[in-house]
Amino acid sequence: MSAPRPASTFGDGRVDRLLTDALAMVGDDGNDDLIRSMLVTALKMDDADLDRLDLKIAAQALAELLNSGQIFAPHRHRSKVTVFGSARTAPDHPDYLLAAEFGRVMAERGWMSITGAGPGIMEAGIVGAGLENSMGVGIVLPFEAKPAPIIDGDPKLAMYKYFFTRKLAFVMEADAFALFPGGFGTLDEGFELLTLIQTGKAQPAPIVLLDHEDSPYWSRWTEFVEAALGATGKISAEDLDLVFHTHDAEAAADHICRFFSAYHSVRFVGKRLVIRLRHELDAGAIETLNREFDDIVVNGVVEAIEPTRAEQRTDDHLELPRLGFEFDNKSYARLIAMIRRINELCADGDTNAPSDRPHDLHFGRDDVVDET
Repeated sequence: MSAPRPASTFGDGRVDRLLTDALAMVGDDGNDDLIRSMLVTALKMDDADLDRLDLKIAAQALAELLNSGQIFAPHRHRSKVTVFGSARTAPDHPDYLLAAEFGRVMAERGWMSITGAGPGIMEAGIVGAGLENSMGVGIVLPFEAKPAPIIDGDPKLAMYKYFFTRKLAFVMEADAFALFPGGFGTLDEGFELLTLIQTGKAQPAPIVLLDHEDSPYWSRWTEFVEAALGATGKISAEDLDLVFHTHDAEAAADHICRFFSAYHSVRFVGKRLVIRLRHELDAGAIETLNREFDDIVVNGVVEAIEPTRAEQRTDDHLELPRLGFEFDNKSYARLIAMIRRINELCADGDTNAPSDRPHDLHFGRDDVVDET
């Protein structure tokens, strides 16, 4: 059974004509099909006589997505790392100092930081990166209605009523993730992030776990995950490799930037997964990939390909070399291992921050059969 899809018509000729006229008045920007579907969905929600609370949630969520998109849009050309961690961490705590150092190191490499705009680790990330390199996604809480003073009032701050829209921004707008010790919120964000990447609902991305050198926080977390999840078969052995634990800000930055040294992005086109590269791989490297990762290739082999028709229609990074193969659609931890291997095999790779947004704006599956 598939998920419901947005409708393009309301079903009443008069209403549909009014929608067509309204869209024409606003002007065609190439996205009228999606705007029309949202309008039709809103009208169908009214026609379905949904409870008022249902409508309030939908209206608020849409307003938050609008605000979030407007705030992030001017900065989408820059690489970003989302920083998670406790709001209760004091400014003199070693983890606060480490978070500030990490923000500074990433900013020096050209990256922006996204934080929850609160105190503690969130504030430290902003302090380290500098306000000009920081974006905030704050949450309005009963006991905390305002963000940290350092970012309060900044145009790069988006506020949210709902955690789910806020978490969407955390993941959708970032190219990498750094988790510092925290409470329920940090662990919730960390496990959801791992779930999204493990299941292919988010683009492949590096995840680093940071704490100070005397801290047992992430070591104990890793022990729990290995014993309670890994040893009992609730996750695959490869899933444990989705995270990189370190006490060093430079090592964390190296791990993140190295992920994009040769790899650029992925996109599904029909049955084929297309991997776009910043640097071309030679025939020997591609042969190595086929030998080491044949377990995730369903049919055929990993091979160098030209841009697909779907990519050409959307002018999607046509200048980049790319690989294509039929992926098994489930082994996303192995796919990330393949990406890391690609980076190792590419002699031209480096650890500088990519100059454009690394992850694919078209991430997801295209509704096309012709891949060529």
